[in-house]
Amino acid sequence: MRRTQELWSELLVPGIFLCITIAAIAIGEIPIHAVTSDALERVFRNLVLVLSLMIPIVAGLGLNFGIVLGAMAGQMGLLYVENGEIGGLGGICVAVACSIPIAMLLGYLTGLLFNRARGKEMVTGLILGFFANGFYQLLFLILAGPVIPINHPRMLLPEGIGLRVTVELRSVERGLDSPLEAVGGGFSGSVPLDIGGRFWGEIPLLTLFVLVVICLGLWFFFRTKLGQDIRAVGQDPHVAEIAGIRVDRCRIIAIMLSMVLAGIGQIIWLQNMTVMNTFGSHEQVGFYAIAAILVGGATVTRVRIWNAIAGTILFHTMLVAVSTAMMRVEVTQLGEYFRQFFLFAIIGVTLAIYSWKSKKAGEKLIQ
Repeated sequence: MRRTQELWSELLVPGIFLCITIAAIAIGEIPIHAVTSDALERVFRNLVLVLSLMIPIVAGLGLNFGIVLGAMAGQMGLLYVENGEIGGLGGICVAVACSIPIAMLLGYLTGLLFNRARGKEMVTGLILGFFANGFYQLLFLILAGPVIPINHPRMLLPEGIGLRVTVELRSVERGLDSPLEAVGGGFSGSVPLDIGGRFWGEIPLLTLFVLVVICLGLWFFFRTKLGQDIRAVGQDPHVAEIAGIRVDRCRIIAIMLSMVLAGIGQIIWLQNMTVMNTFGSHEQVGFYAIAAILVGGATVTRVRIWNAIAGTILFHTMLVAVSTAMMRVEVTQLGEYFRQFFLFAIIGVTLAIYSWKSKKAGEKLIQ
C-alpha cells in the first residue's frame, strides 16, 4: 500500500503535464507525427543538459541553477574551434576538450561557494549565474579583439572590438548529428524514421551513442565508492562526516562533474542549432533543464536517470504541442508567452508540491 502511494506521488507531476500535452494535441487537432519529428530533435540536443543536474541532486545540493557556468565553458570551447576553423567531428572533440578544464575550474569555485552557503545552494546558484554572465560579457564584448585574438572578422563587430551577437558555427555545424554529411555517399549519420509513409523524426546515431554512454556512465558512477559517498552526503551529511566521508570534497566534486556535463551538453545543443547567440544562448539553460527534470518526476532530493529521460521527452513534447496548437488556432503571438508561462509554472508548481509533501511528511513524523 505504501509503495503504491509513493508511486502515485512520483507520477503526479508527470501525469499533470502529460494531460496538458494531450489536451494541446486534441485542441489543435495536431497529427502525432508532426509533434514527434520536432520533439525528437529537441530531446537529442537537450538530454545531456538535463542529465547534468543529477549528481548535485543526489549530493543534496538541490537543483543546480549554476549549470549556466558550465554552458559558458562549452560556448568558450566552440568559439575557440570556430576561430581556429577546426571542423566536423574533430572540432566537436576539441571544443569538448577545451571546455572541460574551464568547467572544472568554474565548478571548483562554485563548489567552494556552495559549501559556504549550505541550505541556500539553489538561490546562490541562480544569482551566481547572473554574476558570472557579467564577466562573460566583459570577456567577449570588450576584450575579444584587442586582448583575445580573433582571426575571423565575421566573428567580430565592425569596430573590431567584441564578438557579434550571433556567431554562425560553420565549422562544427551538425558535426555530431551528421558527421558523414560532408563525405557524401547518401548517408550522413542520421537515420530517418519513415513509418506508414510519414516522417516521424530523425535519429542521429552518434548523438544517440553519446547519450547512451553518458547514461551508462552515470549509472556506473553511482555504484562506485565516490558515487556512494556522494549519495551518503546527500542523505545525511552529518552521518556521512561521522563515517569518515569528506563531505565538502564530495560536494565540490559533484558540482565539478555537473559543470563538465553541462559544457558538453551545451556543445551538443549548439552544434545542432548551428548558430550561437553569443550573449544569450546560455542564459536560460538552467531553467529549461530544471523544468524538464522536474516534469519527469524528480524532486530537489531524489532523482533517477529515467526521470531525466522521461522529463526531457515529456517537457519538449509539451512545448512543441502547445506552440503548434497556438499556430493552429491562429494565436501565434501567444506562443512565446505560453512557452515562458509553462517553463516557470513547472518549476514553481513542482517545488510547491515538493514543499507540501515535505511538510506533510514532517507532520506525520512528529505524530
